[in-house]
Amino acid sequence: MVRAGAVGAHLHASGLDIFGDLRKMNKRQLYYQVLNFAMIVSSALMIWKGLIVLTGSESPIVVVLSGSMEPAFHRGDLLFLTNFREDPIRAGEIVVFKVEGRDIPIVHRVIKVHEKDNGDIKFLTKGDNNEVDDRGLYKEGQNWLEKKDVVGRARGMLFWL
Repeated sequence: MVRAGAVGAHLHASGLDIFGDLRKMNKRQLYYQVLNFAMIVSSALMIWKGLIVLTGSESPIVVVLSGSMEPAFHRGDLLFLTNFREDPIRAGEIVVFKVEGRDIPIVHRVIKVHEKDNGDIKFLTKGDNNEVDDRGLYKEGQNWLEKKDVVGRARGMLFWL
C-alpha cells in the first residue's frame, strides 16, 4: 500500500511536479517561460513554412509508412521532397502522391509516363515491393495520375538503422 504523501514526495523528488514548480515562480518568470515556449513553437512553424516555399512542396519532409518500397525505403525512413512544377516527371522517379478519398500520401516509383503534345502528362506508379501497379489504389475509374496529384518528389532521405 502506497500513501498519497509518499507518491507526492516521489513526484517532487523526480522533477515531475511541474505545477509545483510553476507555482513557485513569480509572474515575471512565468511570463518569460510562456514567451520562450511561444518563440520555440513559432520558430518551428516559420522553418516549416520556409521549407514549403523553398521546396515547392506542401509537405517537404515525409515519413515512409509501409514496406511497399523496400528495399529502397523502409518504414520510418524520412524523405526530403521538392515539387517544382516545371520539372518533368520521368519513369524511375520516386514520387509522393495523394489520391482523392485518401488522407495519407503514398510513396511509390513512376513506371510509365504518357506525355501529350500539348504538355499534359499522365503517369502510372508502383511500389518496388508490390506485385502490381497502383491502379487499385487510385480513385475508382482513375487509371493514371497527373501532376496535380503529386505532393513531391524524393530528393534525399534519412534512414534509421
